Amino acid sequence: MHQTQIISDKNKKSLKIKNLITKIIKNNQFKKGHLIIVIGGDGFMLQTLKKNKNSKKQFYGINSGNYGFLMNKFSSKNIIKNLSRANMISISPLEMIVKNKKNQLKKSLAINEVSVLRQSRQAASVSIKHGSKQVIRNLVSDGVLVSTPAGSTAYNLSVHGPILSLNSKKLSIAPISPFRPRRWKGKIVNDRSKIIITNLNPSKRPISAVADNIEVRNAKTIVIRTNSKIKFNLLYDKNRSLQKKIKIEQIRNETN
Repeated sequence: MHQTQIISDKNKKSLKIKNLITKIIKNNQFKKGHLIIVIGGDGFMLQTLKKNKNSKKQFYGINSGNYGFLMNKFSSKNIIKNLSRANMISISPLEMIVKNKKNQLKKSLAINEVSVLRQSRQAASVSIKHGSKQVIRNLVSDGVLVSTPAGSTAYNLSVHGPILSLNSKKLSIAPISPFRPRRWKGKIVNDRSKIIITNLNPSKRPISAVADNIEVRNAKTIVIRTNSKIKFNLLYDKNRSLQKKIKIEQIRNETN
């Protein structure tokens, strides 16, 4: 049986937790070859998942950042029990294909969201299609966000997008500071067809497209679809599943 892999972010807190866990695992002779323990914040987890996108591994995140929505809380006393009993959830990422003004194609994965943002002081002017259906003919705004259920409690929530439950098979399209039509609140669409965002005025109103944290500037068209061939297997403590965290955020959102 192979050793469990432990990787951590470079900050002091993460490294301290890593040393602790390494000792505990050794002392308990805990071995789970297909397991990677990831210590850090959500950003570090997203990075790690993408680096391991073709592995069949399971990922157990431990939060050492400020906000670890994808992570578990660290408990040195219960870590072995938590690892042995954790529940698994599989999520598929979005794939973003951007054509820039030089007609080059750039491809990136996004686990949380793809954000399309204005690149200058001029507002963005874009059209949005879902499959062959027109979602909006001309949105003038600071940008637009396409979010997965896992990412619906991240940046999407800050722009007042809806919170989606993990098994909803939906994506959220939410405007960022819409100027025209001002009342457009966005749309929830199924995750099977592709979303096409077209810049209606690339020379005067440049936009950039960002997949989680990878940015492509001067985008002309952005095609976003779920890549269901890729599955990330995330592990959560029995009483703190990702579904539960999303539910809590949903309730919090409704009562605010």
